[in-house]
Amino acid sequence: MTNRSYRLADIAEALGAELRGDPELQVTGLATLQAAGPDQISFLANPSYAKYLNDTRAAAVIVSPAAAEDAPTNVLLMDNPYMGYARLSHWFSPEPVARPGLHPSSVVDSSATIADTACIGPNVVVEAGARVGERVVVGAGTVVGARAEIGDDTVIRPRVTLAHDVVVGQRCHLLSGAVIGSDGFGFANEKGVWHRIAQLGRVVLGDDVEVGANTTIDRGALDDTVIGNGVKLDNLIQIAHNVQIGDHSAMAAMVGIAGSTRIGRHCVFGGASGVAGHLEIADQVHLTGMTLVTGDIREPGVYSSGTSADTNRQWRKNAVRFRQLDVLARRIKELEKKLEG
Repeated sequence: MTNRSYRLADIAEALGAELRGDPELQVTGLATLQAAGPDQISFLANPSYAKYLNDTRAAAVIVSPAAAEDAPTNVLLMDNPYMGYARLSHWFSPEPVARPGLHPSSVVDSSATIADTACIGPNVVVEAGARVGERVVVGAGTVVGARAEIGDDTVIRPRVTLAHDVVVGQRCHLLSGAVIGSDGFGFANEKGVWHRIAQLGRVVLGDDVEVGANTTIDRGALDDTVIGNGVKLDNLIQIAHNVQIGDHSAMAAMVGIAGSTRIGRHCVFGGASGVAGHLEIADQVHLTGMTLVTGDIREPGVYSSGTSADTNRQWRKNAVRFRQLDVLARRIKELEKKLEG
């Protein structure tokens, strides 16, 4: 529990919201419309939850102006209530506040540079030449490789690995188990035997990047792997060597991007979607879940592949039809030629 209390007037001012109600009312928590009590604040962003608004016991609700008339309590009016919820969630976060300094069990090379305001947790290893910026938090068991750089106000959760020469921007958030800068999958084949290729590039993360738990981003073979500003990566994602992802793109869990593919700005990739290597993806491309991309996408829009789940009996029938499509297409062309004749 946070044991924090805020006046509605102060919340409204901070969110830039219009308050209709008691400015002196104190709220101590944040909850859903269904669960909120008389000392908590809630929000309505998804219209499907509007049915719970009339019966909510919340002290106040963040709503759009269009929904305000149905609220039985104090309201904070915002055009984007979900953004209001997002910002307010940090006010009640139970995460402990990190204290600057080096934990006695940390191992820091004498040539590393660590800001006085940074927090280096238990069993952290900081290798030679690494640079850790102001107010950075490095969680327990993390490895910061040689010459790696971490920008100001970045938070690194426990057991993250930053390989050598990795660059992490400001205000990034790396979750547990993430591996940034591991070797790319590069091998040369001679007479059936695979020979490893040294990966000479880096990984460069822009500012405000989030990397989910157990997500891996491989270093470049020659050039760098580059993740743009504001990119959000979910858990269990694989980004191969030399990939470039444009600013403010987002990817859900299990996405895989093969090597040397360039992805534009403001793209959104659904869960378990995959992109083959050496492709170009335009800005503002949205892939629905489990979409497989095998060719360039040069126009913005929503793209899908695959089929939805069906009964096994029906799926097997359709699978047979899929295998017959080429034959059917050829027959149609032949019939069209005959009709033209």
